[in-house]
Amino acid sequence: MRCLYCNCTESKVIDSRSADDDRTIRRRRECMGCGRRFTTYETIEVSPILVVKSDGNRQAFDIGKVKRGIIKACEKRPVPLEKIDLLAEDISKRVYNSMEQEISSKEIGEMVMEGLKELDEVSYVRYASVYRSFKDISSFMSELQKMMEKKGEK
Repeated sequence: MRCLYCNCTESKVIDSRSADDDRTIRRRRECMGCGRRFTTYETIEVSPILVVKSDGNRQAFDIGKVKRGIIKACEKRPVPLEKIDLLAEDISKRVYNSMEQEISSKEIGEMVMEGLKELDEVSYVRYASVYRSFKDISSFMSELQKMMEKKGEK
């Protein structure tokens, strides 16, 4: 690691601890050349995953975008932010664990809907109404009917 003060390449680690929920290691270093101290962060390099949109365009997977959609669906509902964070983290893990370089936006949308169905039914219906682009009230009612039937089975 090159010292940002004197450009010396020799340094020793004085302190090391985890940061960012154990996804990052924070290291306090001391330059062997000038004796000044600086901090470095070590993280796992993640290969980018592209999301293939319905129109064929591709963009980098952004869990922040997924989380914002979940938050919007849960607006004014009794869903704690902690549960939203856990759902977003679970979706992120599933996307990265798929070992694919590309994933369709439809697959991500289905993961969100699956998680929202367990989290809050009203939020699920809100998300589904935007995600599935219900054209009229009958398609909306059809989705609600499916939910009611599944709830009756339990």
